[in-house]
Amino acid sequence: MVSIDWRARVLQAVDDNSEVMLTALTDLVRAPSVSGSDVENSAQGNLAEALVREALDVDYWPIPLDDMLVAPDFPGVEVSRTEAWGLVGVLASGGVGPRLMFNGHIDVVPPGDRTAWSDDPFAGRVRGGALYGRGACDMKAGLAAAWWAVRALRRSGVPLRGDVLLTSVQGEEDGGLGAYALLARGWRADACVIPEPTSLGLVTANAGALTFRLRVRGLATHASRRTDGVSAIEKFWPVWRALHDLECRRNRKVHPLFARWPIAYPISIGTVRSGDWVSSVPDLLVAEGRLGVALGEPVEHARAELEHAICHACADDPWLDRHPVEVQWWGGQFAPGEVPANSDLPDHVRAAHAGVTGDDTPVWGAPYGSDLRLLTGKGGIPTVQYGPGDAALAHAPDESVPLREVVTCARVLALLAVDYCGVS
Repeated sequence: MVSIDWRARVLQAVDDNSEVMLTALTDLVRAPSVSGSDVENSAQGNLAEALVREALDVDYWPIPLDDMLVAPDFPGVEVSRTEAWGLVGVLASGGVGPRLMFNGHIDVVPPGDRTAWSDDPFAGRVRGGALYGRGACDMKAGLAAAWWAVRALRRSGVPLRGDVLLTSVQGEEDGGLGAYALLARGWRADACVIPEPTSLGLVTANAGALTFRLRVRGLATHASRRTDGVSAIEKFWPVWRALHDLECRRNRKVHPLFARWPIAYPISIGTVRSGDWVSSVPDLLVAEGRLGVALGEPVEHARAELEHAICHACADDPWLDRHPVEVQWWGGQFAPGEVPANSDLPDHVRAAHAGVTGDDTPVWGAPYGSDLRLLTGKGGIPTVQYGPGDAALAHAPDESVPLREVVTCARVLALLAVDYCGVS
C-alpha cells in the first residue's frame, strides 16, 4: 500500500489555486462593506453563496437584532443596523477528532479622508507585491486565506478526523455582534484561529478597549463678548491632560506579552464635536474615545480609573467643579482576553508556521480588542490570532497587505488543520 503524504498534498492544493485566491481577495476588497452598510450584508451573502458552491455544509441565518441588542452581556454596537447575518461553512469529516474553527470578520471601517489615499480606497489595486484598499489588511486578507485553506482541504480529499469550520461575522469593528450571535446560535469548536493582521506573528492575548463619551458643558454667548461666556472647547483641555496623565500611569508596568509596544493600553480621543455657530461661544463639547484595558484587569476597574481621573480634573477647575463632565459608556466594550495557559493551540500554530516557513514565529499580545475575548471567554473556545498584514496599516490611508503573506497564511492554516484535526 502506498502511503499518501497528506500534508504535502494539501499544501500543493493551496499553491495550485493561489492566483484564484488573490483574485477572490481583490473582489472582497472592492466591496465597500463598511460596518452598518447594505454592502456589509450583501458581501456576507455573496460569501455564503461561494461556500455553498464549494460544497460546504452552510448555516446562513438572519441575526435576531431585537433580541441581541437588549441581552445583558451584549458587547455593544456603534452603528445602527436593520439586518445582519451569521455565516458558518463546515468541512464535515464525519469523524470524532478535534473541531477547528477559522473566524474572520467581513466588515470594515470607513475610509476616512479620501484625499489622503493614493487611489480609490476600494479600488483593490496591486502595487509592488501588495494589495491596497480599505479592509485589505483588516481583515479580508485573513478571511480569504482561511477560506482558501478550507478550500484546499476539501479539494485535496484529505480524510480529516475532525471538522473544520469557516465562520464569517459582521459587526466585529464596532463591538462583536457577529461573534456574539455565532455563540448564541450554538456553534463551538475545540480551538479557533482568527487570521487578524499579525504580520504572521502569534497573538495569544488581547488588551481590552472600552468606548466612552464625554460631555463637557460651557456657557454660550456672542463671540464678540466671549469672556462673558465659557467655551466648552477650552474646558476640554484640562480633561484631555488628565486623560494623558492617566494613560502614562496605566502604562508604567505592563504584562510581558505587551512589552514590545510603546503604549500597551492607549487612551485615545477619536471624535470631537463642538459649536453650532461660528459667532457663538460653544456651550457643549462631545468627545468620544477608547480606553485600553490591561490584560487581566476587570472592566469595572478600568472604567472607575477613567471616571476618577476626570472627577479630579473637574475638582481643580471652578467651572467644571460646578458643571462636572458627564461620562457615558457606550458602543463597543471589548474586555481583555487570553488563550488558556493549558491550551496546546499555540504550539500547533507555531509548528505549522515552522513547517511552512522553516522559522519560528514571535509570540506577543495585541494592544487592541478583538473577538478573541468573546470566543475564549463566553464561548470557552481557546483562540489565538495569526494572520497576514501589519495592524499598523489597519484603519489608515493606503491600507495594504503583502500578497506573499496571504499565501503563506493560507498554507499555514491548511497545514494546521491537518495536524490539529488529524488524518484517518
